[in-house]
Amino acid sequence: MTRIYEILTGPALWMTFVIFLGGLTARILKLYLLSRKKDRMIYNHASLRWGVKSILYWMIPWGSASMRLQPVFTFVVFVFHVTLLIIPLFLEAHNILWDEAFGISLWSMPDIVVDAMTVVLMASIVFLIIRRIVRLEVRILTGAWDYTLLGLPTLPFITGFLAYHQLGPYEAVMVLHIFFSEILLILIPFTKLGHMLLFFFTRTFIGFEMGGRRGARSW
Repeated sequence: MTRIYEILTGPALWMTFVIFLGGLTARILKLYLLSRKKDRMIYNHASLRWGVKSILYWMIPWGSASMRLQPVFTFVVFVFHVTLLIIPLFLEAHNILWDEAFGISLWSMPDIVVDAMTVVLMASIVFLIIRRIVRLEVRILTGAWDYTLLGLPTLPFITGFLAYHQLGPYEAVMVLHIFFSEILLILIPFTKLGHMLLFFFTRTFIGFEMGGRRGARSW
């Protein structure tokens, strides 16, 4: 188990970062070149003002008309994304590792707050999964892989939660925690999870099209 841990925190970790960053860069470049080839006209209507507004209104809870039509779903989605981002960045244990490896760290939240946010995150994922099952218009568009991608982000948090509370064999749980985290990062550039970055490009281009070209808001 110790040997597996050393591999996951050594060469496997560096390989994960290379795939994650390289994959996202390659995907963005590919989509950019495709847009220049298939829809060059959109660049004639590029507008920083409309692009920024398109992003901001979709980053504010209930900022768009479609969000206001589904207030509960919107709330849960924002809770899911906020906790998904904040927990790994501001967890004290992670910042200690960053400090030891690179001499940098962020402000850390109290463990009890992170603990509560982890429970909220897992509850939000359960809600989103149930919604896909219950709502017919969503269920017919959802395949097995969609459920997998929705459930996958839960695994690093479940194993991290178990490790923190020392539930189960600690070393094995920690190995699983690192393994699931690395798998998640590797999959991001090549799946729908890539929207964590592509969202900003998509909203910008929609802002160009709707605002810069048609003079109409995209939210």
